[in-house]
Amino acid sequence: MFSLLVNIPANAKWAQNGVTIAGGNGVGVATNQLNYPFGLFLDDDQTMVIADFRNHRIMQWKNGDRTNGRVVAGGNGQGNGLNQLNGPTDVLIDKETDSIIICDFYNVRVVRWSRRSGTTQGEILIENLQCYGLAMDKHRYLYIPDYAKQEVRRYKLGENIGTLVAGGNGQGAGLNQLSGPTYLFVDRDRSVYVSDYNNQRVMKWKKDAKEGVLVAGGQGGGSALTQLNIPLGLFVDTMGTLYVADSYNHRVMRWTQGDNKQGTVIAGGNGAGAGANQLNYPIGLSFDRHGNLYVVDEGSFRVQRFSIEKDL
Repeated sequence: MFSLLVNIPANAKWAQNGVTIAGGNGVGVATNQLNYPFGLFLDDDQTMVIADFRNHRIMQWKNGDRTNGRVVAGGNGQGNGLNQLNGPTDVLIDKETDSIIICDFYNVRVVRWSRRSGTTQGEILIENLQCYGLAMDKHRYLYIPDYAKQEVRRYKLGENIGTLVAGGNGQGAGLNQLSGPTYLFVDRDRSVYVSDYNNQRVMKWKKDAKEGVLVAGGQGGGSALTQLNIPLGLFVDTMGTLYVADSYNHRVMRWTQGDNKQGTVIAGGNGAGAGANQLNYPIGLSFDRHGNLYVVDEGSFRVQRFSIEKDL
């Protein structure tokens, strides 16, 4: 339902060559293609749903079938009808209701589509919300950033006001501020990790905190190990280690808890490209229960899996 609890050893390493498990067949609308994929959610059975941004649809890939995905929401052209999406940026699976919840970015709304067969349209959960990413905690509360209001709110399903959990003090670089919140991760303690896009940093807001703590970046945009350049997708393992899609540096970085001074590159970092050891504007990322890394490689229209090395 919410993000997987994944135990990853402190000395873990990943294969530097990724394997394409979705897309990778050029840009297009076929079921084996993607068109600027953004967010990704991986279920505990390795079912993967992908926000296929410019195709205005959500694609699902089942574990073991790398050839074709299936449209599970949208796919009826760009628009604001209940059967349409307009630039979806993130998606998650809610197992409790067997549905998917979607950030429908240009429609300024959050929508839900049933995963049951025969579903032809969704329902609006929250309107007038410039969402980019979204997350769900173990109590099934939704966490959604408002890119326009520079804040993150927690919503009980069915309510549309929400409770402020991060930012909300105007746009800025203070510890109690955000500037372009995009993707999120919520841990077991309901701490919220936020990719603070314009501030080139990742912030952690503990439950009920009035300000956040810097956990990655914050040294200006750049390619040093102390820096990020447009941080997007996030994941946190059970040890509190943070993983960040460092998009404009074309790499995925790992930042251990308590050390916000610098991270390490675990995938990509070999320039922008479509090679097996390269990434091209990575956005979404996740891990499966075994610790394998999944990365939405936007600019190469694919999802890459980097296997965790077994000989630890």
